[in-house]
Amino acid sequence: MVEKQLRRRGIHDERVLRAMGEIPREEFVPLDSRIAAYGDEPVAIGFGQTISQPYMTALMAAELELEGTETVLEVGAGCGYAAAVLGALAVRVVSLELIPELAELARHNLRRTGRDGNIEVIAADGSLGYAPLAPYDAITVAAGAPDVPPALLDQLRDPGRLVIPVGQFEDQELRVVDLRAASCRCAAARGGRECHNSAIPTWRTHSCVPRRHFCRRPVARPRAGVEMSFDTARTSACATSVAGVWTGSFPAGPICA
Repeated sequence: MVEKQLRRRGIHDERVLRAMGEIPREEFVPLDSRIAAYGDEPVAIGFGQTISQPYMTALMAAELELEGTETVLEVGAGCGYAAAVLGALAVRVVSLELIPELAELARHNLRRTGRDGNIEVIAADGSLGYAPLAPYDAITVAAGAPDVPPALLDQLRDPGRLVIPVGQFEDQELRVVDLRAASCRCAAARGGRECHNSAIPTWRTHSCVPRRHFCRRPVARPRAGVEMSFDTARTSACATSVAGVWTGSFPAGPICA
């Protein structure tokens, strides 16, 4: 799995590869699905939900660029597998799960595999984040949403990084949001220059990621009115598709509201 599904597709973060190789994925899926645990596709875990394709789990973890000192918020605990991967990469993981039965399943799986030491699973609506333990150095969202939930941006530390699948049902993309402080952001505005003293979110997308590889419900595109440039380039992961980088200036006030 690590060599064929991950490294060959461009996952080069050795810490992520090591975690994916060490954590027993078969321990997080139903007994009758264990034969498919390492397949290149999602696996049903009950309650109409799935464990993500291994490549998606690795890609989202790698995009967070964790160094081992971070507190990470995960939205969508599912069976607990992705939380286990994050727990091997960060100092603390707070994992939210909307379905109480799945939250308990995640706790059970993490406890049984000895991976629960730095992971807290909470039954809660992930779109609201979890303010009591905010801010978070990184946030990862397994479930799609109509756009980046404002509550998650509010709970992201500056600097920080958020990874979330975004797009219409048949056209999802994996969006990476970098939040970096800046004393002044200058951008063209009505023929002149305009400065905003605020953090600058930079958007980057993996538009080649097939919709079927995400865990749950579908989502929508960036907010209208945001000034952006878009450059495309081939990717090793999806040779027949494109991905790219979005950079742009944002108006003062809430972003992605």
